[in-house]
Formats: sequence, C-alpha cells, structure tokens
Amino acid sequence: MNNIPLGHRGRQAKIIATLGPSSSAPDVIADLYEEGADVFRLNFSHGSHEDHARSIDAIRELEKKVGRPITILMDLQGPKLRVGKFKNDGAVLKTGASFRVDLKDEIGDETRASLLHPEIFAALKPGSSLLIDDGHLRLKVRSCGPDFAECEVIVGGAISNRKGVNVPDVTLPIPAVTEKDRADLAFGLSQGVDWVALSFVQRPEDVAEVRHLVGGRAGVLSKLEKPSALDHLDAIVALSDSVMVARGDLGVEMPLERVPVLQKRIIRSCRKHGKPVVVATQMLDSMVKSPVPTRAEASDVATAVYDGADAVMLSAESASGMFPVRAVATMHRIIQSVESDEHYAALMQAGHQETEDSSPAAITAAARQIAHTLTAAAIVTFTSSGSTTLRAAQERPEVPILCITPNLSAGRRLGLVWGVHSIVGDFIHSVDDIGDVAVKAALQCGIGQEGKSLVITAGMPFGKVGSTNMVRVVWIGGETGAG
Repeated sequence: MNNIPLGHRGRQAKIIATLGPSSSAPDVIADLYEEGADVFRLNFSHGSHEDHARSIDAIRELEKKVGRPITILMDLQGPKLRVGKFKNDGAVLKTGASFRVDLKDEIGDETRASLLHPEIFAALKPGSSLLIDDGHLRLKVRSCGPDFAECEVIVGGAISNRKGVNVPDVTLPIPAVTEKDRADLAFGLSQGVDWVALSFVQRPEDVAEVRHLVGGRAGVLSKLEKPSALDHLDAIVALSDSVMVARGDLGVEMPLERVPVLQKRIIRSCRKHGKPVVVATQMLDSMVKSPVPTRAEASDVATAVYDGADAVMLSAESASGMFPVRAVATMHRIIQSVESDEHYAALMQAGHQETEDSSPAAITAAARQIAHTLTAAAIVTFTSSGSTTLRAAQERPEVPILCITPNLSAGRRLGLVWGVHSIVGDFIHSVDDIGDVAVKAALQCGIGQEGKSLVITAGMPFGKVGSTNMVRVVWIGGETGAG
C-alpha cells in the first residue's frame, strides 16, 4: 500500500485507530492512514514514553508526506483500582459466601483480599456493589468501616492477582489525574499531541482540573464511563471540548441494556452543546482475531453513524489485533455505506438543534441552507482558531466541509470533527483572495468540478476568534457571488 497522499476520503464521520504492538511500525501507521484512519490514539495505560515518542515521530513524518494535518489523541490511564495478590496467584469465590476486603497488605485467599485504596472505604456503605475483573465477579457490601468491607459474593468465580475493581453506585473521592497521568500529560503536551482524553470522569470539576493543566495546548476529551458522570452530563459536556461514549467500563458499571440508551442520550447532549462526540469500545471486536466482523458489529458501527457521532473508534482491533489495517478499511466501508443511504441526511437534520441567537450561528446556518439549495460541492471555511469550522460541522450539512487555516494546531485538532477536511497554509492576504483559494483547495482535494458551487464562510477581520460574519458563493470555473 502506502499510495499516499490522499484527497478527501468521501465520508463525513471519522475513524480513530489505537496504536499498539500490531500497528506501531511506521509502514503500518501509513497503511492505517491510507485505509481511512483520521486520528491516531496513543493509550498511556500501556507502553513507555519512548514507545509513544516513536509513534508520534512516525505520525509527524507521515504528515509531512501527505501534506495535510493528522490528529493525535493521547488517552490518560486515570485512577486504576485493583485488589492485591493471592495465595497460589488466585482463588475461587463461591456465590453466597462471605468475602472481606481491607487495607491490610497481606496475601489473599478465598475469604479475603487486600484493597489498598482507602478512598473506596471512605465512600462505601451497606448495599454498595463491588465489581471485580470487568464485572465477572460481583460483591455486595453488608457492613463496612474506614478500613474494611464485609461482603456477600453475589456472582462468584475465579479471581487472580491485581484484578481491577469498579464501584458503580458511589462517587469516589479520588483525583481525576494521578501522578502517573501528570507525568504522561507533561510528556504528551511536550510532544505536541492534539487531544487529551481524560479517563473515569465523575464530575465537572474533574474536567476543569485537566483543562487547567492543559492550558489550551490541546483539546480536552472527557470519557464517560462512570454512572456518576451521567448525573452531571450536560455540565461535563459543556466544559469539555469533546466527549467519548466509553462503553467498556460503562457496560461494567451499569446494566448492559442501559448502554445503548445512554449512548443516544450522550450523543444528543453533545449535539445540543455543539461538541464532537466519539463512540468507542468493541465496535469490531471480533476482528481482533477474525478478518471479518460479525453482522451485529457492522450494525453497531452503522447505528453510531446514523446517530450523528463525529467519530467511531477502534481499540484492540487496531492496537493488538491480527488485522489492524483490514479493521480500519472495514469501518471505512461501513461509514460510506451509511452515509450514502438516502435517509441519512434526513436523520442528521432530524437531530439538528435550534440555531442559537448569534450572528456567527445565523451565518453558518445560512451557509448550510445555501449549500443545500445550490447542491454545492462543499462548504469552505476560513478560520484561525477553528471555531468557524466547528460551527459548520454542528450544522451537519449534506456536503463536505473544507477548512482552510493558517494554524497547524487548529487543523490537526479538527481532524476529530465530523465532515472536516483541513488544509493548512497562509494563503489569504486580502478578502479578494478567498474565492480563488477556495476553488484551488477544492480541486486539490478532489471535491467538486467545473460548474459546481462552493459556499464560503469566514470571519472578518481574519484571525479574530468567533467573528464568523460573511458568507459567499463561488463557482468552480465561474464568477464569484457575495452575500
């Protein structure tokens, strides 16, 4: 493969591919990009800083070859709660039996285990649940104190060393950012990552803390995987630059039948607030070992696209699976198929939010309507901060959004956003240039042909954030019209 560079991909929803042992080589990263990966995710739960630095270098070298920005998302590990070690490395817990967890740093057995997290005991109360090993074992607290909990085994089974613990029905007094996260964040920001994903968000204050640490150097993406976060959904979405429906832990901590409902609720909230939303976890899970997904998995990806998700994500499929490139190509084809459905545009408009009371919003809504009326080839946005382009994506137009920006960091960050294809360069010297630049950019990306129109939005003066105040129509190979 490696037949790069590429023009517009011919679809609107984006693909996030997680890098890992199966996909960290530069030639594989190039193949993933060629087959459809728009964003590369670096999972800081695994790998060293040196490993991630090599991946970042490979992505930036690829970026130079393709001549357009490529997006990097770093995913912080967040607080990890785990039981201690066991005699003979494991035990079997019998349903109905008693089991104790406590702060004693001692080897466990079938009757007790160490749980060296005092913050858990500070939050527990009788009736609370403890889920171990992704919910394969379930305990119910019968009595508890500041350093112990006596539990009943509700769902038994084998337990082994250092298995993870989830506490679904309480808000834990734990920091959103661990010391490891702080070190990882400093490294990632020094490497110029574009997005920072915050794991295990519980409350708006968690997002505010990370925003302060990031200081505008990257976008902040909140992963919703704790039930307590859903009690503050709108506030968390409003504070975030983007949101992820992290269905793995969400499905552990809540009944499985609730996850599809919550997915739609989160997507609706993000569209209401104009924030990009990612759907993640086990989307094509069988492709970790199989060259083709199940029909149900294909439908799962399609549902997220029909719901209006900005991006869908591959985790183990691309990081450690046997067919990482094929998984990306499969997801690409599913998205294209959905977006070619005659009902897709109607569904996007059905989820359209009422235009806010501002001049930039009104201009952008008008651009979408003009593009529809003229059957335009694209909406072209000229932006410095990315706000004009993000607003255009919120409208979910029927045509691609071509973003032209002098700001490389803005172009990279917009790679996560629905419908956006970015070109970076300082092309504009006066307002008279925008028509010619828009036409050249569209032809360069393979968008449009002679006789087709382009609808342009921009803010005047250039470079002023949030100043979208102009819409103009130009014709490829023809005359320019203004509005």
